[in-house]
Amino acid sequence: MATEIEAVRTLMKKFASVPMSLADACLVRMTELEPKSVVLTLDSDFRIYRRHRRQLVPTISPRKS
Repeated sequence: MATEIEAVRTLMKKFASVPMSLADACLVRMTELEPKSVVLTLDSDFRIYRRHRRQLVPTISPRKS
Protein backbone atom coordinates (compact mmCIF):
# COMPACT_ATOMS: atom_id res chain seq x y z
CA MET A 1 0.00 0.00 0.00
CA ALA A 2 2.86 2.39 0.79
CA THR A 3 3.95 2.60 -2.83
CA GLU A 4 0.41 3.25 -4.09
CA ILE A 5 -0.94 5.59 -1.39
CA GLU A 6 -0.71 8.74 -3.51
CA ALA A 7 -2.55 7.15 -6.45
CA VAL A 8 -5.23 5.82 -4.09
CA ARG A 9 -5.63 9.23 -2.42
CA THR A 10 -5.94 10.88 -5.82
CA LEU A 11 -8.76 8.49 -6.76
CA MET A 12 -10.54 9.09 -3.46
CA LYS A 13 -10.33 12.87 -3.95
CA LYS A 14 -11.54 12.65 -7.54
CA PHE A 15 -14.59 10.59 -6.57
CA ALA A 16 -15.24 12.23 -3.18
CA SER A 17 -18.76 13.17 -4.25
CA VAL A 18 -19.72 9.50 -4.80
CA PRO A 19 -18.02 8.92 -2.16
CA MET A 20 -15.25 6.39 -2.87
CA SER A 21 -14.15 4.18 0.01
CA LEU A 22 -10.55 3.12 0.60
CA ALA A 23 -11.47 -0.41 -0.49
CA ASP A 24 -13.04 0.83 -3.74
CA ALA A 25 -10.03 3.04 -4.46
CA CYS A 26 -7.70 0.08 -3.92
CA LEU A 27 -9.73 -2.05 -6.34
CA VAL A 28 -9.73 0.66 -9.01
CA ARG A 29 -5.98 1.14 -8.54
CA MET A 30 -5.39 -2.61 -8.86
CA THR A 31 -7.21 -2.59 -12.20
CA GLU A 32 -4.91 0.20 -13.31
CA LEU A 33 -1.88 -1.91 -12.40
CA GLU A 34 -3.32 -5.16 -13.81
CA PRO A 35 -5.15 -4.12 -17.00
CA LYS A 36 -6.69 -7.56 -17.68
CA SER A 37 -8.32 -7.73 -14.25
CA VAL A 38 -12.09 -7.55 -13.70
CA VAL A 39 -13.88 -6.51 -10.51
CA LEU A 40 -16.71 -8.74 -9.32
CA THR A 41 -19.03 -6.41 -7.41
CA LEU A 42 -22.53 -5.64 -6.19
CA ASP A 43 -21.56 -1.96 -5.80
CA SER A 44 -23.19 0.21 -8.48
CA ASP A 45 -20.61 2.95 -7.85
CA PHE A 46 -18.23 1.04 -10.11
CA ARG A 47 -20.35 2.29 -13.02
CA ILE A 48 -19.22 5.80 -12.08
CA TYR A 49 -15.55 5.16 -11.23
CA ARG A 50 -12.92 5.45 -13.96
CA ARG A 51 -9.41 4.11 -14.16
CA HIS A 52 -6.62 6.07 -15.81
CA ARG A 53 -8.96 9.10 -15.65
CA ARG A 54 -11.40 8.06 -18.41
CA GLN A 55 -11.55 4.27 -18.84
CA LEU A 56 -14.40 2.21 -17.48
CA VAL A 57 -13.45 -0.19 -14.71
CA PRO A 58 -14.13 -3.70 -16.04
CA THR A 59 -16.78 -5.27 -13.80
CA ILE A 60 -19.04 -8.23 -13.48
CA SER A 61 -22.20 -7.38 -11.58
CA PRO A 62 -25.85 -8.41 -11.54
CA ARG A 63 -28.23 -6.48 -13.76
CA LYS A 64 -30.84 -4.23 -12.24
CA SER A 65 -34.39 -5.31 -13.07
